[in-house]
Amino acid sequence: MQLITDPADDRIADYRALTDVELRTRWEPPHGLFIAEGELVLRRALRAGYPPRSYLVDAKRVDQIADLPAGAPVYAATQDVLEQATGFHVHRGVLASFHRLPPRTADELLATARRVAVLEDVNNHTNLGAVFRGAAALGVDGVLLSPSCADPLYRRSVRVSMGEVFAVPYATLDPWPGGLDRVRAAGFTVLAMTPAAGAVPLQRLTAAQRARAALLLGAEGPGLSRHALAASDVRVAIPMRRGVDSLNVAAAAAVAFWELGRDDDLADS
Repeated sequence: MQLITDPADDRIADYRALTDVELRTRWEPPHGLFIAEGELVLRRALRAGYPPRSYLVDAKRVDQIADLPAGAPVYAATQDVLEQATGFHVHRGVLASFHRLPPRTADELLATARRVAVLEDVNNHTNLGAVFRGAAALGVDGVLLSPSCADPLYRRSVRVSMGEVFAVPYATLDPWPGGLDRVRAAGFTVLAMTPAAGAVPLQRLTAAQRARAALLLGAEGPGLSRHALAASDVRVAIPMRRGVDSLNVAAAAAVAFWELGRDDDLADS
């Protein structure tokens, strides 16, 4: 363990200004890094095979990670120093910097998946993390992202997903939306979620449409672009009541994931 007393110490440069989304977006992916927050999340990252670069811990909580594999330095600091360095109160007391793994390709993901989510322009990190948590819990084998989607390994996405972004394979689908042709060529039916009139209620999909489903979801507010809708096979909707026209994208995704997987054999889950 190495004690840090200066928030400007270069040894903890990875953790500076964690609340500055623009800065972190420019820094982390190009340098092949991401930040995990909380003991549960960092342990899930380790279990998924992400190599640790360093740990930064509240000095009072060093014992919490005493059993972690050796190889990455452990930096400890007071809450005051942590807050000055990171820009927020680190109430979970544990942070870690990890190296990213080589990215998967969309074709690699599609080759082994039975059911996938496809996200267009979902750039809210909270929503993205919640979609990944729902995907992990409700039987989705992978997530494909349009090039404009947020980074699944951004700290807030990782935290909201409770580390489930490490459990669900994902890849960027490029070009967009032309890449949807590759999804279809891999044997999937592209189901576009939309509240528009004429969309098929999810529960009325045929067995063939459900068999290998690629559920296409858009950002909160604008929803799917007309180009993405045009590239889909079937437009689908969750029936609404009391005049509500739509759900938050993460909530809608969870409902749809459950509906598409409700007949799965869960014996081995």
